[in-house]
Amino acid sequence: MYQLKRTQLVKTDMQTCWDFFSSPKNLKKITPDYMGFDVLMEIPDKMYEGLMIEYTVRPLMNLPMKWITEITHVKEHEFFVDEQRKGPYKIWHHEHHFKQVDGGIEMTDIVSYELPLGFLGRMVHPIVVKKKLEEIFVYRFKTVEEMFG
Repeated sequence: MYQLKRTQLVKTDMQTCWDFFSSPKNLKKITPDYMGFDVLMEIPDKMYEGLMIEYTVRPLMNLPMKWITEITHVKEHEFFVDEQRKGPYKIWHHEHHFKQVDGGIEMTDIVSYELPLGFLGRMVHPIVVKKKLEEIFVYRFKTVEEMFG
């Protein structure tokens, strides 16, 4: 299993930060356009445990891929977790943590994931998957910086 961990200082108060990141409607705003992220269903303004979100992404060669995630845990102003139920990964577990610190909110993303296809998955990981995930999180970091100063 692989893990990606990123921490960022979001220069705002906890309520503003939580309201933005816990709204499924804002995910598209922090996802690169080239990913072709489109939600395929009506979604609420606020997430809750058990919420299923169906969308398409185009991570490679502009080919659409259906992805379904479930919000499995929510502790308001502290963390939430989304897990893939259908999609390109064998396992996808994404933790979003929020902590009040001097100067704003320390936001930590921890993505634990496993690829399908055994040996083939392990071979493409460093060349394609790891690189793409890091690129997405660099984009997200820059976008959040611009949005929250």
